[in-house]
Amino acid sequence: MVTEQRSLEVRSVIETVARWATAQTDVGGVLVVGSWARGAARMDSDVDLVVLTDNPRHAEAGVWADLLGGEVVRLAEWGPLREVRVRRPSGFEVEMGVVPVSWAAAEPVDPGTRRVVGDGHRIVHDPEGLLAALSAAVRSPA
Repeated sequence: MVTEQRSLEVRSVIETVARWATAQTDVGGVLVVGSWARGAARMDSDVDLVVLTDNPRHAEAGVWADLLGGEVVRLAEWGPLREVRVRRPSGFEVEMGVVPVSWAAAEPVDPGTRRVVGDGHRIVHDPEGLLAALSAAVRSPA
């Protein structure tokens, strides 16, 4: 069971990232994926956010540590996704996945993207409708 305090922290993190993204002209979208997106989070679940941008500065660890108020505990590359994992003072972890805008291409949908998005997602910021198109494509048969 997830406590109200943890739910509030997750909501605050998502709102913080959404506000940040709205202020960036080079961010094509933000998506929550994983257990928090599909309503299956537990107390030990991190929150996973995907940021669409072609600006490599947005994949720098310090950007996310500063914005989220924590320390970077892992950096990794998963194909086109750059993971920046931040542990907040509460111990709660936020996994920021920074991907090129092309990751959200709806025609055709990359199999890895289909798997991530198909496993549960919630659109947070979608100024050009890229994520809405991706969401629709993922719901369609492959």
